[in-house]
Amino acid sequence: MNNFKKIGLTALAGSLAATSAFAGELTATGAASISVSNITGTNDQAYGKDWAMGNSITLSGSTELDSGLTVTMSMELDQGAEAGTAASATKGPFDNQSITVASDTFGTLVFAGHGGSSAQSALDTTAAGDIWNQTLGITGPTAAAAGNDSLYYTLPSLMDGLSIAVSMSPGRAAQETHTSYAATFTGIEGLSVSFGQGDSGAPGAVAESTTMKASYAFGPISVAASNTETDNKTTADRELDSYQVAYTISEDLSVSYGTETFDTTGSAVDEEVEAIGVSYTTGGVTLSATSYEAKGAGNAAAAKSDKWALSASFAF
Repeated sequence: MNNFKKIGLTALAGSLAATSAFAGELTATGAASISVSNITGTNDQAYGKDWAMGNSITLSGSTELDSGLTVTMSMELDQGAEAGTAASATKGPFDNQSITVASDTFGTLVFAGHGGSSAQSALDTTAAGDIWNQTLGITGPTAAAAGNDSLYYTLPSLMDGLSIAVSMSPGRAAQETHTSYAATFTGIEGLSVSFGQGDSGAPGAVAESTTMKASYAFGPISVAASNTETDNKTTADRELDSYQVAYTISEDLSVSYGTETFDTTGSAVDEEVEAIGVSYTTGGVTLSATSYEAKGAGNAAAAKSDKWALSASFAF
């Protein structure tokens, strides 16, 4: 009887081992940060310095099918995701979630259950890195619709250095089905040029967004410029111009200067923000210091704010 038990256990163990050979891998990567910042001027919130902590863990699993397709699942654990919304009660700590199906001949298809990008919005981070988004009272540009339950498809390589992507955001209550496309060329060493276009908004209030972007790196210096135009059917059109110059002093140390200007049709005052930053990386730690200056927030001539921020970021 004991021999039969041994044979059965050995067979079960072999079966489990054989099954695990076909299973995909599950990996976890994380990031954390500690930061302190302070704003003075018209946007001063009068409670002194603001301390903050960031943390997230991304779980990813991948496997290759017999057809040659690679399927990858990704889910982010991010405390406070969608905090304050009805969805937060059901989603809990989960943030960006997606399934990717890819191969060299098929291309790459991403289904984003939550937190997806459209082909155009994947480009619309400004050349300066969205420095407007620093609680300075400036509203960002309108991007092509994406988000929950959206599709993002990157075509197979058509030529060296050329990437073409399309996306679709399904129609919901008070929203049409929206599409977007983008192309990026990196066929010249150090050069990247992108163009993207897409729409968003409810029927009768659709906004068309177009982004152009270019960057060039030569030696330790890199320069970048971007432009995003939004044509709105029911509100004023907006245009965002951005520039950045960065200098890599050493493998670990770099400095940068960037600007962003929002021009709103019909407004006599532009919204402007500029930033100077320095960052130092050692091991898995990045230390950074940035100074911001904003003028004309909300298209008000008297609106002026200054901000400084220090942070330590950790990757694991």
